[in-house]
Amino acid sequence: MKLLTVVVAILVGTLSLAVSVTAHAADTNAPTAKLDKESSEAINLFRKADSKMAKFFEEAAGYAIFPGITKGAAGIGAAYGEGEVFAKGKLIGTATVTQVTLGLQLGGQEYAELIFFENEDTLNQFASGKFAMSAQVSAVLAAEGSAGNAKYQMGVMVFTIPKGGVMFEASIGGQKFSFTPLRRMPLY
Repeated sequence: MKLLTVVVAILVGTLSLAVSVTAHAADTNAPTAKLDKESSEAINLFRKADSKMAKFFEEAAGYAIFPGITKGAAGIGAAYGEGEVFAKGKLIGTATVTQVTLGLQLGGQEYAELIFFENEDTLNQFASGKFAMSAQVSAVLAAEGSAGNAKYQMGVMVFTIPKGGVMFEASIGGQKFSFTPLRRMPLY
């Protein structure tokens, strides 16, 4: 009976997260000071995790940093995160990521995700708001030496760092992204 109660509670939590993700996804505007700070901290976390990652920050056409993606699952999983997008080191906008997965999965976790764009075409595709990553694009756990073996897949290279939680998972799904360009007013 206790197991059934736990499973029902997780299902309700997962569905609540999915509803929250959907409702919150349309509410992304200019970056906040909090998002700026969290993004900067996450970038530093990735740089410290692997000293070889510095070359990707310099050579990539751009990158998207999602400092905290939250995921919950009980059979059906949902995830959501907010981040910032840079082109050649310059902030160009904000982004959201949503994910839905199906399969054998249970738990909750938070992780940071860093996506490098190999060329301007891939960055522009991301900025068009029609970018999604399928299960064929795999993420690399950021750790010392991992960047040395990482390769671009379909124009992107993805690194993750777990931040907390536990997830048991054998699932399939993909990530969908939305992009909002910065709207800066001229200073004259």
